[in-house]
Amino acid sequence: MSDVFVSYARRDEPHAKRVADALLADGYRVWRDNDLPAHRAYAEVIEERLKAAKAVVVLWSADAAKSQWVRAEADTARAAGTLIQATLDGSIPPLPFNQVQCADLSGWNGDQSAAGWRKLAASLHELAGTPPDKGDKQAPRPARRQVSVCVLPFANMSGDAEQEYFSDGISEDITTDLSKVSALGVTARNTASTFKAQPVDVCDVARQLGVSHVLEGSVRKVGGRVRINAQLIDGATGDHVWAERYDRDLEDIFAIQDEISNAIVAALKVKLLPQEKKAIEARGTTNADAYNLYLLARQYWVNGNHGDIRREERVMRICSRAVEIDPYYARAWALLAMAQSNLRYDFGCQVDDGVVAAHTALCIDPGIAEAHCPMVRRLEEKRLYTEADTQIEAALGLDPESWEVNKEAARVYMRQSRLPEAARYLEKAVELLETDVHAWAKLVTCYHALGDSGAERNAAEMLVAHAEQVLAQDPSNGAVMSFAALGYVALGQVHRAEEAKERAMLVDSDNLNMRYNFACVLATHLGDQDGALRLLERYFFTVGGFGLKMAEVDPDLESLREDPRFQMMLGRAKKRLGIEDIIVPAAGKRSSTLANPAASQP
Repeated sequence: MSDVFVSYARRDEPHAKRVADALLADGYRVWRDNDLPAHRAYAEVIEERLKAAKAVVVLWSADAAKSQWVRAEADTARAAGTLIQATLDGSIPPLPFNQVQCADLSGWNGDQSAAGWRKLAASLHELAGTPPDKGDKQAPRPARRQVSVCVLPFANMSGDAEQEYFSDGISEDITTDLSKVSALGVTARNTASTFKAQPVDVCDVARQLGVSHVLEGSVRKVGGRVRINAQLIDGATGDHVWAERYDRDLEDIFAIQDEISNAIVAALKVKLLPQEKKAIEARGTTNADAYNLYLLARQYWVNGNHGDIRREERVMRICSRAVEIDPYYARAWALLAMAQSNLRYDFGCQVDDGVVAAHTALCIDPGIAEAHCPMVRRLEEKRLYTEADTQIEAALGLDPESWEVNKEAARVYMRQSRLPEAARYLEKAVELLETDVHAWAKLVTCYHALGDSGAERNAAEMLVAHAEQVLAQDPSNGAVMSFAALGYVALGQVHRAEEAKERAMLVDSDNLNMRYNFACVLATHLGDQDGALRLLERYFFTVGGFGLKMAEVDPDLESLREDPRFQMMLGRAKKRLGIEDIIVPAAGKRSSTLANPAASQP
């Protein structure tokens, strides 16, 4: 087992890696959650590792103080007497941890003679003892990587804001390419994206992220031409290590990306293995038009609003065109599959459920994790839950850093009523895409059910902030209004939640998902069971097996479980779907409003 457990917030991963690498170099056996196995539950593994560790190093920051997981791990270590604290940004640890000594690692660049590191090392030596001899380690560790890079989002210089998707896609693909080089450390793209559209000092960025180099650039796409400027900068000195301008036809976009990646590898003097070079050059398509369409669809998918059917419809149309141009474009098939699956199961549209497209994607490229998500939903619709769980585990094994897969894993764990695990996957999802209001709403639900009021309030604040940004651009989005209402009530702003409900019912009354969300708010937070049941009637009248199972286990509907009217609606839905375990309410308890579902609609 490990000598040292490292606890940290996801945004602080570059710092956590630097600390872990330094401890490994000293001979300690170190564990942090990037070592989580794909086949076991997060909470189970973390509890096991926490108990086994001789010392738990908690890396505090403004983000860590907001994380229920960091707080829980710190509390466990404090109770066990294994807690060692360090601050990464000068933040004082939250109560009650501010009563314990804390080493200062703000601005620490790996220098082991620094006062803060010496303080941490002294505590570690006292708790964990002298590091075991490096030759006694259970398994060889990779050498500490001294060369690392952050790819800042490339600026869109096209003079057209709608071309933003293309510049974002280029910087994301270059990040992915460089991540395939084993000798090179690369900052996660979600971390790099926090610097988008901001004036930055490259040396400050390098210092904050703990990288040796920064790549920045710009993209100008006009018609069939593209111009890309890129420059690699030494993070310590600010000097240019390499710079180049590419002015080519759009069809040369893949060659440009390969040239940039190869030039960076050469400039940093790191070794590119043959299999890594092959992986970088595997673009998924050789057709620039199909690639351009995929980037556009991906932009709608990531930045579109959850609950707005227009997002799925646009993605389905664009991806359908992309695979028509290149029938062997696996990523476009996978994105098409997810859009179809959402239209079928989230919006009740009579379209293909995405499984055919998903199988096509996997036949072309078995490594695409997201293609498993539509299969999960079809299996759940058929109530084959063991098989569905196997599919999501396969997806997590293929890509634990996928936003879509983490969202789907969280939903699967909620279906199993395993809320701590669901919350952890949702936390990962919002770290990968902070603007995901749906994930923030689900986090509020999980934290409320788990009784973690502090984490619930933090999530509610983030939910409201991002939901209001969406509504400023799209004031008729009823689903986002319902998410905002959840955030408002969690923050005690009941009047604002009521205003959101009234407005949503006027502008988007046919949105069944929105009605369901408002029912959850009324049932859990406002104690209005009658209002919640009225909203649910039309939902149960049309829901499929996939949505019905979620309603059966949703913690926000717990207060309705024993209500005969809820049981009646649930039983009728099961009978309509041919599901045998029908719940029949007690005699004499039938609600008069159920004889005519339309009569009670708000």
